[in-house]
Amino acid sequence: MMDRVSGMVLLVLALLVQQPAALVQSSSRLVAAPHRSSPRSNTLTMKVFDWKRREADESAFANVDSVVFTMDNLRPAPGSKKSKTRKGRGIAAGQGATCGFGMRGQKSRSGRPTRPGFEGGQTPLYRRLPKYVGKPLGPGHKRTQYNPIKLELLNSLPEGSTVNFEALREAKALPKCRFDLHKVVGGGELTTKSLTVQAHAFTGTAREAIESNGGKCVTLSPTTNLPLEA
Repeated sequence: MMDRVSGMVLLVLALLVQQPAALVQSSSRLVAAPHRSSPRSNTLTMKVFDWKRREADESAFANVDSVVFTMDNLRPAPGSKKSKTRKGRGIAAGQGATCGFGMRGQKSRSGRPTRPGFEGGQTPLYRRLPKYVGKPLGPGHKRTQYNPIKLELLNSLPEGSTVNFEALREAKALPKCRFDLHKVVGGGELTTKSLTVQAHAFTGTAREAIESNGGKCVTLSPTTNLPLEA
């Protein structure tokens, strides 16, 4: 029994001794492949597609300072000009029979097959989007929007003064406005007399109330904000 155990121990030791030698032998077989340099050069070359210029010597045109360009030696750069594809000139040309439009269908017929915005019968995009409420719609339709100034706000300034948007802002009688144009409208009662009111527009009720109190209505230009001549 002891002889068998000692024999197994010796066998294991022999295997452990032989394993590094096997690793060295296997590693010696692995030889690094030599790096092969590419035979292609790194210089960038471009092919001239114009066959008349492939063999021509154009080295004289490289020096731009010494060349006098005239109408007979001006020429486009190679590859910048491309001839237009001629369709319907035989099947050998690639676009001969159907010219790229297929054999059948609505889009293969002559003329424009569908109108702009047509999506095959489904609800088009310009009808799916909602309309803007309060915005003027329709071709040629234009609506001028004003900031309303009520008559009762004019009472915050003294009699005989000139009233405009800036004066009302300084008197803190008018908040910030959304639009650039201002219009005096009826609202409340005007008690201040002899006012010179400057605005871009007046309603009939507001004009009558200002003039009945001895005031004057001055219409301003919508572009220059200067008084318009009566």
